[in-house]
Amino acid sequence: MDKQLVLASSSPRRKELLSFLGVDFIVSVPDVDESLIIGEKAEEYVQRVASQKVLAVEGFVVLGADTCVVLEDQIYGKPVDLDNAEFMLRALSGKVHQVVSGVAVRTGDQLAVTVVRTDVEFVPLDQRLIDWYLGLGESLDKAGSYALQGAGASLVKAISGSHSNVIGLPLVETASLLIQAGVDLMSPNRNRTS
Repeated sequence: MDKQLVLASSSPRRKELLSFLGVDFIVSVPDVDESLIIGEKAEEYVQRVASQKVLAVEGFVVLGADTCVVLEDQIYGKPVDLDNAEFMLRALSGKVHQVVSGVAVRTGDQLAVTVVRTDVEFVPLDQRLIDWYLGLGESLDKAGSYALQGAGASLVKAISGSHSNVIGLPLVETASLLIQAGVDLMSPNRNRTS
């Protein structure tokens, strides 16, 4: 019998990405303060928040993740409003930034955490392009104010590293942590969720 996997996330993107691994799971939304601590580095921040998420929900095997965007040591989370989203897009325009994710898996009282970093290069953004993108409504619940899996892909010139990390869940590292936790991703007799 498979161990029940719990995804500690409200993100539809993480739910969709995890389903690509073909594993059965349930979703439990954690109640965690995702505020940045003054002086905290991006890697420390995403590790801390991902760990808090898996500790905040019940389950034998619990998976949680957190993602932020980093430009020149400045951390960009989800924008608070459209003005904040515009500020972030202007800052990222024509530059290479990093998408940093922490992935945590708790099995019983064991906790394993990893951090994944991906370089993303934006095209130069003029006001017309920024206004168009903000008008689509993709920005407000995305770290860095853009969605690679949506129209935001048209803002991205190049990616170096994990594509799924930029969307919110690095699948190679997630699969590795789940296998270490005893989740059988390759069982031919297991029911797959759709």
